[in-house]
Amino acid sequence: MSTPLPGLPIRRLTMDDLVACADLAEDRGWPREEHKWGLLLAAGTVHGIDDPSGKGLVATCVVTSYGAELSAIGMMVVADRYARQGIGRRMMRHVLSETGDTPLTLYATPHGQPLYEQLGFTSVGRAEMVSGRLRDSALTASADAATRPATAEDLAAIVRLDTEVFGLDRTHMIARLPAFADQLRVAEEDGVLTGYAAAWPNMDTHVVGPLIAGDTRTAKALIASLAAGTDRALRTDVDGHHEELLTWVKEHGMETIAFNEVMIRAVDDLPGDRSRRFAPLSLACG
Repeated sequence: MSTPLPGLPIRRLTMDDLVACADLAEDRGWPREEHKWGLLLAAGTVHGIDDPSGKGLVATCVVTSYGAELSAIGMMVVADRYARQGIGRRMMRHVLSETGDTPLTLYATPHGQPLYEQLGFTSVGRAEMVSGRLRDSALTASADAATRPATAEDLAAIVRLDTEVFGLDRTHMIARLPAFADQLRVAEEDGVLTGYAAAWPNMDTHVVGPLIAGDTRTAKALIASLAAGTDRALRTDVDGHHEELLTWVKEHGMETIAFNEVMIRAVDDLPGDRSRRFAPLSLACG
């Protein structure tokens, strides 16, 4: 006799579940994103519910911890065949119980936002997902600020800058970037690191993130230099506060494909300096 949906156990997933996670995302109409799932399973806590029929997973939810001051929630996915049966709400209540008093943040789709609002999340901004190939005219921006490929010797400075801008130490994520990303570039001015950006493979695109820069000019240069190093289209999630950068990428060939609300719970605002934080590593982990 099969277990009723409300009684299905929630367990922590492991790297052995990577293909099942990708299958679930694909079932829901999302990209498979196996490369990203590998990072999330390695660096975060991935909760999952097994399908009692033996057909993979019913649901997943990722929690990426940045210590007692913040955790990021992402990849809250419910199989289409189990949609609108309370699974998402149950998974979120489980995560809220597991994280306790820890402040939380997430990026909400229009579909998921009402549930998160009911659970005490509030909006503090919006991210605009853009995708496309930058036209050659945009690549001249790479000369507007000095950028170069990052080296192993840059990692400590990248972590220091990231901690300053993100507001919390996420070394466990940033240290994985050299292996996770196809490109990792830094911007310098007078020998001082002023920004960095990564481009990592996702299906037929390269996702730009994180993107941290001292100003919009540097952010443009980093994106342009990453575009020059790939034959794939780019995709990135630009913080809605950065209207100048959004206008620039859309004027040079990229198009808006989605909007997501930046939401928080149990905290008044996100930590760090959002004026220098142009794009997250991923919507799944901030």
